[in-house]
Amino acid sequence: MHRPDVVEALPRMVVDPPAVPASCRGRLVEHARWQWRPTDGGDPAAYAEQFLADHGLHLGDLTRPARHHRHKICGAALYLSAAAAALLAGSPPGAPNPADLPEVAVVVYAHTKPSTTHPNPPPPWWHSAWTESWTPRQHTDAISAIRQAIGRGEVYQTNLVGHASAPYTGDPIPALARLGRLPGARYGGVLTGPGWAIGCASPETLIEVRAGTLTTRPIKGTRPATTTGRTDLLTSPKERAEHIMIVDLERNDLARIARTGSVRVDELFAVRRWCDLWQAESTIRADIADGLGLADLLRAVCPGGSVTGAPKLAALDHIAALEPVGRGASMGTLGWIGPDHINLGLTIRTAAVDGNAVHVWAGGGITWDSDPAAEVAEAAAKTTPLRAALAPAQPTSQPIASTR
Repeated sequence: MHRPDVVEALPRMVVDPPAVPASCRGRLVEHARWQWRPTDGGDPAAYAEQFLADHGLHLGDLTRPARHHRHKICGAALYLSAAAAALLAGSPPGAPNPADLPEVAVVVYAHTKPSTTHPNPPPPWWHSAWTESWTPRQHTDAISAIRQAIGRGEVYQTNLVGHASAPYTGDPIPALARLGRLPGARYGGVLTGPGWAIGCASPETLIEVRAGTLTTRPIKGTRPATTTGRTDLLTSPKERAEHIMIVDLERNDLARIARTGSVRVDELFAVRRWCDLWQAESTIRADIADGLGLADLLRAVCPGGSVTGAPKLAALDHIAALEPVGRGASMGTLGWIGPDHINLGLTIRTAAVDGNAVHVWAGGGITWDSDPAAEVAEAAAKTTPLRAALAPAQPTSQPIASTR
């Protein structure tokens, strides 16, 4: 390993990482940690699998799950950034990460008794105005560039993501925890590290492995959560075509790690609600191939097709060329690895903090039929609930000071 384990004190507020089993919530204690940055070199997927094995989670053959023991190692949180996922796919990582975060983090947890103490109130949280990574005009210019690439036959669809940041003071953990309680947050939770934290409100399953079955639930297609919005989403040829492209891409990704002929679409274009938005989701399943390990699983499914586009590698090239800042904690994966199952969400609807700023990201898939103004508005609609959840309870005119 290139970096030593770092065991940090529990935060003042008890938080759980996304997808922790319900029976273990509120009773986890950090046992060991490994973090990776590109300067460390090597294959982070292989390192992560080995690190987990060193701490009692043997994931070299996912067809042979172990039992979950209440009094032993519970499991681990796994975070993989969009840049690390692109590297696993053999693509350029894109622009530099705007947040000072590791690109991969694995945190192993053991069980402890639920805390009965009441922590002291955290320092007041406050952040200043958001600074956008690109203007609406720059965003629409990037959309036009993707449409031109589609016209040349280079891609069929590409996801474009924007970023915003704001300096802050106080303790960010309660604000990040609010994200995890947003309606529809299947992967709600917080992961903390030395000098950083990630809050997730994602509804999207990148990959779940349970009882010999692989499951992915891509989301593509968004409308306001009104009666008219639902009807518009269900009847939109553009949204359905965009969605089916990603379903086909995800079917192909699963086929690389599945038993031959076992990939099936159990549900196609189901409309579900996240906060004030309707979103279209499909459920794709397959039987796991013999001998599949965690590292090969990550290489097959990362990065998620719904946040890249199709074909995936060509879309990643355009993303690297057009997005002005890196995707950071967003558009990667964050979730839970237990001895008996894996449940990783795609880090859409995700925020991160480092020593200086709070960061959010949002975007959408661009096709030939995309309307630039509508795409800019959709990205804003996706980030609005995040910014509302992160808003300070009471505005103040305090000057921003470094938290380092």
